[in-house]
Amino acid sequence: MQITSPAFENRGRIPAIYTCDGERLRSPELAVSDIPEATRSLALIMDDPDAPKALRPSGLFVHWVLFNIPPETRTIPEGATLGTPGVNTRGDASYTGPCPPSEYEPSTHRYFFRLYALDTMLDLAEGASREEVEATMQGHVLANAELMGTYSRI
Repeated sequence: MQITSPAFENRGRIPAIYTCDGERLRSPELAVSDIPEATRSLALIMDDPDAPKALRPSGLFVHWVLFNIPPETRTIPEGATLGTPGVNTRGDASYTGPCPPSEYEPSTHRYFFRLYALDTMLDLAEGASREEVEATMQGHVLANAELMGTYSRI
C-alpha cells in the first residue's frame, strides 16, 4: 500500500498554503494505491512527534484523524474530508495545518501521514480521538503506509 501527495515529496517540505502560514484548514491532496483486496475501510492519522515538550508533555500533536474512509478511495482531494473525522489536538474534528513554534527546537518539524487498511469498519462516533481509533483498529490492520513531510516557519 502507498500514500503520496502531488503537493510534496516524501520527506520534502509541505507547502506553506497547507500550514498556519497559509490556509491552516486546507489539507493537501493525498493519493492512495495498492490497497489490499480484503480492505473494508481506511484510517488516516497525521501527527507531529516534534511538538515542544514545554507545550505538549507527550511531545505529540495530532493534526488530523479520519476513519471509515471507503476502501475504493484513491484520492483524498485537497481540503476535503472523507469518511468520519476524528478529533485533533486542538479539539476540532478537522485538519489543522503544521505550525511549529519557531522559538523552540527543533524548529523544523516532521509531519507523518499514516494510512491504515482495515478489515472492518470502526464502531466509533465522529470526534473519536487518535487513541480511540488506534485502540479500536488493533488486530484489524491489513497494511499500512506512511508519507512524511517537514515544515519550518523560519
